[in-house]
Amino acid sequence: MANLKYKVKVLGSFLAPIALILMLFAFSLPHEILPLSPVLKSFWHPFHVTFAFLGNAIFTLTFCCGVMYLIQEHQLKSKKMGAIAKRLPSLNLLDDLSYQSLKFGFPLLTLGIITGAVWAEYAWGRYWNWDPKETWSLITWFLYAALLHQRLTVGWRGRKAAIMAIVGFLSVLFTFLGVNLLLPGLHTYSKW
Repeated sequence: MANLKYKVKVLGSFLAPIALILMLFAFSLPHEILPLSPVLKSFWHPFHVTFAFLGNAIFTLTFCCGVMYLIQEHQLKSKKMGAIAKRLPSLNLLDDLSYQSLKFGFPLLTLGIITGAVWAEYAWGRYWNWDPKETWSLITWFLYAALLHQRLTVGWRGRKAAIMAIVGFLSVLFTFLGVNLLLPGLHTYSKW
């Protein structure tokens, strides 16, 4: 998406290390695939997982744009245009790409949470259980909702939006990985 419309080839230089780190982390996890509990087998499972995963993936793009924005801004303010800054796009382009990915990722995260709630009602008889994963998903949703709201109503752009995009992605990482490692709950399906 980003490369087709915006021609930001350098974005891959920021996305690839994140993908590598996540893959290396995945290799450290148990390799045994446990079957899904019968109570969790549902029509909603693939929709919930797909929407949540795609939303998180797009927020990775938003995060990378935020990081690139801060690097480029720092280079411009210091008037020391290093090799990296020469390859980075303009601040306006980075801000716009971040906003576009936010607008696309937020509805996917929302659909992930909604389909997860419907799935939870099917599996456990309640739409919401305040499970750590559900709670952190809601916190992540509120962070991105606040960022989207601030961009639309107050006109947040630039540095503030970039920092908030980074904070939102840290919440995504904690929701996606940290909760399963540190906080046992309904979404913990294996024992490490």
